[in-house]
Amino acid sequence: MTRSSRRRSRVRSVIIVVPSLFTLANLFFGIWSIVLASQGSFYLASWWIVIAGVLDTIDGLSARMSKTGTKFGGELDSLVDIVSFGVAPAILIYFLMLSSTGPYAWVFCYAFVVCVALRLARYNVQATESHRSGFTGLPSPAAGMTLATFYPFTQTDFFQTQLTDLPWPQIMIFLMIALGLAMVSQIHYARLPGIGFRTRRGILGLAVNVTVLGFAIWSRDIFFFPLGITYFAYGFLRGAVIGFLEREDDEEKDEETAEIRRPRVVADLPEQEQRQKPAG
Repeated sequence: MTRSSRRRSRVRSVIIVVPSLFTLANLFFGIWSIVLASQGSFYLASWWIVIAGVLDTIDGLSARMSKTGTKFGGELDSLVDIVSFGVAPAILIYFLMLSSTGPYAWVFCYAFVVCVALRLARYNVQATESHRSGFTGLPSPAAGMTLATFYPFTQTDFFQTQLTDLPWPQIMIFLMIALGLAMVSQIHYARLPGIGFRTRRGILGLAVNVTVLGFAIWSRDIFFFPLGITYFAYGFLRGAVIGFLEREDDEEKDEETAEIRRPRVVADLPEQEQRQKPAG
């Protein structure tokens, strides 16, 4: 092996390792969030889960752009996501709201983590092509960050003046169950639109991503939790509309098939055919 080929081999080895470094950084912030939540630092614990979500996106992008994705990297990413978007947000909500609601409230946290694990296991065994257009079931980072950003949302003036009197412990239990069911469902969730400059779709994707980034930076406390709820509800509404349209289409096809197969009696025949029909 020549010196140049050895150098290229070392460079490629470094490039392969880079996505896994982002993945391990994701795990670091997930663990740190758990520690902070146990100490009562809920605000910082919430945002470190969001930072873990950003790193999860970066490791996927870096693997795809460098074409260095490996089965090892995919499995590592799933194991880390169980901690950062399953255990960490569940622990955060437990210490924040559920620890005082009863001795068995932790069961809802356990159920949420189970759904995250099932969601990631299914994702790993699905064909790679099915991931390009969207996700089957709510992505676990979206579910985890929706729960995580609830506490920053509670610190806004809007929440303090308009929503503080609602029964939030019960609402959060319901939300954890709903998010868990959405993750293991067959509901289709779209990805963020791609960015480009040559097509209208690419320019629209750029505008959407820039808008989301702008709100995320300047109004993060009041922006992220409603965004997560909106994305979660979008999948159900989209599935309901598509299911209704498909049902209407199936009913029309059934009516057309029944009309074709319906036996034609003499009364249904044109008058000329009736005259030509032999007697007896």
